Amino acid sequence: MFGQPVPGWVRWVAQDASGAWWGYSDEPNQGHDYWYENEVGRYVALGRGAPNPAWQTTLRRWPLD
Repeated sequence: MFGQPVPGWVRWVAQDASGAWWGYSDEPNQGHDYWYENEVGRYVALGRGAPNPAWQTTLRRWPLD
Protein backbone atom coordinates (compact mmCIF):
# COMPACT_ATOMS: atom_id res chain seq x y z
CA MET A 1 0.00 0.00 0.00
CA PHE A 2 2.86 2.40 0.83
CA GLY A 3 6.34 2.87 -0.61
CA GLN A 4 8.02 1.40 2.48
CA PRO A 5 7.21 -0.86 5.44
CA VAL A 6 5.14 0.74 8.21
CA PRO A 7 7.08 0.96 11.51
CA GLY A 8 5.58 -0.94 14.45
CA TRP A 9 4.93 2.23 16.46
CA VAL A 10 2.55 3.70 13.82
CA ARG A 11 -1.06 3.78 15.03
CA TRP A 12 -2.56 6.22 12.48
CA VAL A 13 -2.06 6.73 8.72
CA ALA A 14 -3.26 9.58 6.51
CA GLN A 15 -2.66 11.17 3.13
CA ASP A 16 -2.27 14.91 2.64
CA ALA A 17 -3.56 16.96 -0.30
CA SER A 18 -0.25 16.66 -2.19
CA GLY A 19 -0.55 12.85 -2.19
CA ALA A 20 2.05 12.11 0.50
CA TRP A 21 1.21 9.29 2.94
CA TRP A 22 2.28 9.62 6.57
CA GLY A 23 2.28 7.41 9.64
CA TYR A 24 1.74 8.79 13.15
CA SER A 25 2.18 7.37 16.64
CA ASP A 26 -0.71 9.48 17.98
CA GLU A 27 -3.81 10.83 16.29
CA PRO A 28 -2.68 13.80 14.15
CA ASN A 29 -4.24 17.24 13.86
CA GLN A 30 -5.74 18.54 10.61
CA GLY A 31 -4.09 21.54 8.95
CA HIS A 32 -5.12 23.53 5.88
CA ASP A 33 -4.22 20.76 3.41
CA TYR A 34 -2.22 18.29 5.48
CA TRP A 35 -2.04 16.37 8.78
CA TYR A 36 0.53 17.14 11.47
CA GLU A 37 1.72 15.49 14.67
CA ASN A 38 0.10 16.66 17.87
CA GLU A 39 3.37 17.65 19.63
CA VAL A 40 3.54 14.46 21.71
CA GLY A 41 3.93 11.88 18.96
CA ARG A 42 6.22 11.05 16.13
CA TYR A 43 5.62 10.68 12.40
CA VAL A 44 7.19 9.12 9.33
CA ALA A 45 6.77 9.51 5.56
CA LEU A 46 5.36 6.30 4.06
CA GLY A 47 5.14 7.07 0.35
CA ARG A 48 3.45 9.22 -2.25
CA GLY A 49 0.34 8.83 -4.35
CA ALA A 50 -1.58 11.14 -6.64
CA PRO A 51 -2.74 14.48 -5.21
CA ASN A 52 -5.96 13.88 -3.31
CA PRO A 53 -8.68 16.55 -3.12
CA ALA A 54 -10.51 14.36 -0.55
CA TRP A 55 -7.45 14.04 1.73
CA GLN A 56 -9.53 14.85 4.84
CA THR A 57 -11.23 11.45 4.53
CA THR A 58 -8.00 9.39 4.60
CA LEU A 59 -7.19 9.37 8.34
CA ARG A 60 -7.36 5.76 9.59
CA ARG A 61 -6.27 3.77 12.61
CA TRP A 62 -3.40 1.40 11.83
CA PRO A 63 -3.24 -1.45 11.32
CA LEU A 64 -6.28 -1.39 9.07
CA ASP A 65 -9.07 -3.82 9.91
